[in-house]
Amino acid sequence: MRIRIIDAFTDRPFAGNPAAVCVLDGPDRPDADWMQRVAAEMNLSETAFVRPLPEGGEADWGLRWFTPTNEVNLCGHATLATVHALRSDGLLGEGWVRLATRSGVLLARPEPDGTITLDFPANPHHPVPAPAGLAEALGSEVTATFDTGALADLMALLPDEKTVRALTPDLAAVAALPTRGVIVTAPADDPSGGYQFVSRFFGPASGIPEDPVTGSAHTALAPYWGKLLGTTRLTGYQASARGGLVVCEVRGERVLFSGHAVTVLDGVLSPSAAS
Repeated sequence: MRIRIIDAFTDRPFAGNPAAVCVLDGPDRPDADWMQRVAAEMNLSETAFVRPLPEGGEADWGLRWFTPTNEVNLCGHATLATVHALRSDGLLGEGWVRLATRSGVLLARPEPDGTITLDFPANPHHPVPAPAGLAEALGSEVTATFDTGALADLMALLPDEKTVRALTPDLAAVAALPTRGVIVTAPADDPSGGYQFVSRFFGPASGIPEDPVTGSAHTALAPYWGKLLGTTRLTGYQASARGGLVVCEVRGERVLFSGHAVTVLDGVLSPSAAS
């Protein structure tokens, strides 16, 4: 069985966010335990498994995502990586491709310039009290906190971009917080620099100490910053060690975001591992 590592939200290798992608040969769904073990072996923030669906249904492909420790409901960078793999294999036609997931049917569209656009549900944010120990776990002052709806992460506003970039959280303490993960964010120091806000994502409770570029987080980040800045089109920079730009457009209850992807490894699982 073929498996690839694809860097998403970047146009060059060894940047952006790597995801493993398995394009399954037929419509049969593999065992979830096997998929979880493959994801643990790959030890990336997400491993995606995609399979063709029968014609005439509501979606063209079935897609699932696994961290090293659990299956997740939504993942942006592994979706972008999956569509890159399908396009590379000549398995996509023109226009939107429909992906059946645990978050409903998601849409993706390869663009003529080589980017891939994803159409995801927006995740509304609402102010919530900061959980006890959050500032201590992050090692920073927190100016506001928000829930993220179905995303199930906590979004924390920090004082400025410099603070976001310099953050060195206590990951064991972050894992103990009552949330799936923590998105930290702040306005860009220089909005003319090509992005309007910065972010980072920490999910140690899900086997992801720090995610390099988190597409799903932007389903909450883009509506938040778009409303604050009075725009529906904006770009975020995820300031991890690898880093990546996410171009976003808020369309009511949907968020479109786009980026490039690059295949960096193309291999085959051994017969004993593929069964």
